[in-house]
Amino acid sequence: MQDEAFMDKAFWWVAAVVAVVIVGAGYYYYRTHRSPPPPVAQGPLPVPAPAPEPAIHHPVPSEEATGNDTVAPPTLEDSDVPVRTALLGVFGDKPVSEFLVPKDIIRHIVVTVDNLPRKKVAVELRPVKPTPGTTVTGGTEDALILGPQNYERYAPVVQALRAADAKQLTRLYFHFYPLFQQAYENLGYPSQYFNDRLIAVIDDMLKAPDVQGAIALVQPRVFYEYKDPDLEARSAGQKLLIRMGPANAAVVKAKLRELRSAIIEREKTTGKHG
Repeated sequence: MQDEAFMDKAFWWVAAVVAVVIVGAGYYYYRTHRSPPPPVAQGPLPVPAPAPEPAIHHPVPSEEATGNDTVAPPTLEDSDVPVRTALLGVFGDKPVSEFLVPKDIIRHIVVTVDNLPRKKVAVELRPVKPTPGTTVTGGTEDALILGPQNYERYAPVVQALRAADAKQLTRLYFHFYPLFQQAYENLGYPSQYFNDRLIAVIDDMLKAPDVQGAIALVQPRVFYEYKDPDLEARSAGQKLLIRMGPANAAVVKAKLRELRSAIIEREKTTGKHG
């Protein structure tokens, strides 16, 4: 009986072990061979919105801006002779011969315009020749002032600017505008608009203070600086007007206002590009 009981218990132990093995093997097979669940359906991924194009605040007349004028403008590389010829019609032969740098005219204009609201202007890239003479000072060594005689150095170029017809100059500018825009993009502003920059520069120069009386100077290094921190902190364009003296600055500001008005008026009456 004991042997039968022992055999009976052994049988059930073996059956239990076999059952556990079978269940374990089945579970392992299920885990390793079951098909993956179908992917969850997803809608199309959102398409990112395109970046907005920079706003153009002062679009130029369309037919002139695209070169559809009576005579199409030349390429930028071949523009010096036609631009100089056109400037002769605005300023006359003497001022153009005396003041204009005849090479890379449009490039130099664009670089200078872009630099005027900054702290410095690249002298070697200016479109006009350097003003004759050197800075004239007055006062004493301990109390330097900008000498009134210094203002006379700028009189010839200011007189030429006073005589120029702003509307005629605007027509010339818009005729060659594609080249101004190209030169501005080549300068490192592929998505900017040169006409907007020009208007902003004019507005900055018109903010130059009308300084009356003696202007105190200091010479901490090689070059003179304005002793008044407010004057010294001004943009290169504003400091140039101050250096010209109040009478010359008034003439330049008046012409800048004429030019700005002519540009804006032509934008309104001729159609827009942009």
